[in-house]
Amino acid sequence: MGKRILMAATMLTAALGLSSAHAAPKAEAPAKPNIVLIVLDDVGFSDLGAFGSEIRTPNIDALAAGGLRYNRFDSKAICTATRAALLTGRNHQTVRMADLPTNQRTNDMSRDRGELPANAQMLPQALKAAGYRTYGVGKWHLGPEFEDGTPGNNASWPLQRGFDRFYGFYSGWTDQYHPDLIDGNATLPKPDGPGYHFSADMADHAIADIDDAAGKPFFLYFAMGAGHAPLQVPRAYIDHYRETYEKGWDALRAERFARMQKLGIIPAHAVNTVRAAGDRAWDQLSADEQAVFARYMATYAGFLEHADAQIGRVVQRLKDSGQYDNSIILLISDNGAASEAGQDGSFEKMYRPNKLSFAEQRARIDDIGTDRLQPEYPRPWAWAGDTPFRRYKVWPYAGGVRTPMIVSWPAVIRDKGAVRSQMVDPIDLAPTLLDAAGSDFARSVDGVAQVPVAGRSIRATFRNPAAATRSVQYFELRGQRAITSGHWRAVAMHKYGTDFAKDRWELFDLSKDFSESTDLAASHPAKLAEMKALWWREARKFSTPALAEPPEIFARRARYDDAFTDPK
Repeated sequence: MGKRILMAATMLTAALGLSSAHAAPKAEAPAKPNIVLIVLDDVGFSDLGAFGSEIRTPNIDALAAGGLRYNRFDSKAICTATRAALLTGRNHQTVRMADLPTNQRTNDMSRDRGELPANAQMLPQALKAAGYRTYGVGKWHLGPEFEDGTPGNNASWPLQRGFDRFYGFYSGWTDQYHPDLIDGNATLPKPDGPGYHFSADMADHAIADIDDAAGKPFFLYFAMGAGHAPLQVPRAYIDHYRETYEKGWDALRAERFARMQKLGIIPAHAVNTVRAAGDRAWDQLSADEQAVFARYMATYAGFLEHADAQIGRVVQRLKDSGQYDNSIILLISDNGAASEAGQDGSFEKMYRPNKLSFAEQRARIDDIGTDRLQPEYPRPWAWAGDTPFRRYKVWPYAGGVRTPMIVSWPAVIRDKGAVRSQMVDPIDLAPTLLDAAGSDFARSVDGVAQVPVAGRSIRATFRNPAAATRSVQYFELRGQRAITSGHWRAVAMHKYGTDFAKDRWELFDLSKDFSESTDLAASHPAKLAEMKALWWREARKFSTPALAEPPEIFARRARYDDAFTDPK
């Protein structure tokens, strides 16, 4: 521990390149597969090259070309909820993470506690019990804000939840040049050296973890900060996209849609849904707005390309050490593209109103991407990122929940580059990885009964394109609801503070309408009634209470987003 802290505190300069400079030690491939779980942050369904993007992601695309792409993976629409489901195999309401982590001590044991229960065995704990070394790098965001890592005040920190080592950050986001770092149960000084970038630092530690396993089967949770704001990346990566986004989000979305159909990521009959009335058209913007907003998106694209390069370094270590073929690499994003910055974006500081005019921002445009700003792009870029769907992060429509998913396992997958269209939920992924490891979640640990697991393995889809997965899954976040049953999906929009019985429901036939473009509620009232009843049955199974207004801290955020104030 002390050596790692010293290295992080004193050598955080050129991305800690030492660990990747040495030749990779050859390791005997374990009988059990290694598992690398890569989680991107706020990356939309169409933001990766393999899913139709113009953004250069050659290393991720190579994983897709040699593996499988899933086009019906639906997240929980926000980071913590998805990660809680991902690492426990349970719905996030069941494990008391109905929204984000709590910021205060409470005796509340309901779904809104914001703290995972001790009797919900997590994926790293289950894999450790199966003989795996367990490593975590990057974002955690699964523990109460008041825990600081000290003895007696760190029960939710990664080492107490099954990781042998963890290096990253504890909360929901961090600066890419001066991150708030933790190593195990210790907090570290913020890096402040030339050439440092957190994505490269994470990759260095991931590579060191692979080397540390020394031939034992390992689990590596690689939870990158990209592409969550602040959008920060070296200028060279931004320059790759200097003119790309001058065309604007309307044109970009149309281009991505055509490319996605050509790639087969979306069906030929899919419809590219229209821009929401509250999102401005590109040609309505001033010249200053267009210049600044295009640079935001160029920075986001460069941020993802840079992150892809770091993923490539980690994959190369697996190849150099002879472990690639028997390694499962599973890549997802935790929710749809981020919409928090509204129509104007955030220039100087995230989640803060802009103080500068657009002319003043344009005068400082070259500061975007540096450590002088913490920017976030405006909401219509998120709409483009979620092509062909409606809306974005936190919304119950596919734009909020649908994200890219890629699985690579060269020793097993033969249908290389194929697209799978089975329904997959985050709760299914931990059971899948445990299944591949020849294990499962424990029903009892040290005599303590564990919270029942709701997910089911999708391992059969690795070889069989027709293998069945789940047919039903419910969704709820901040009062917004959805239910999927086979090829039907119903969505209920809720205005905060009103009677849930008055929520407006919509109904979509996904077999004919991949992008949820046409509401069939009026023409299929019996089916809608059936779906509404199914939502209540599923919610009562997995959530106590089944439905409630969000706590005040989240209600304030709800009022900020028109998903909760103007649901038209």
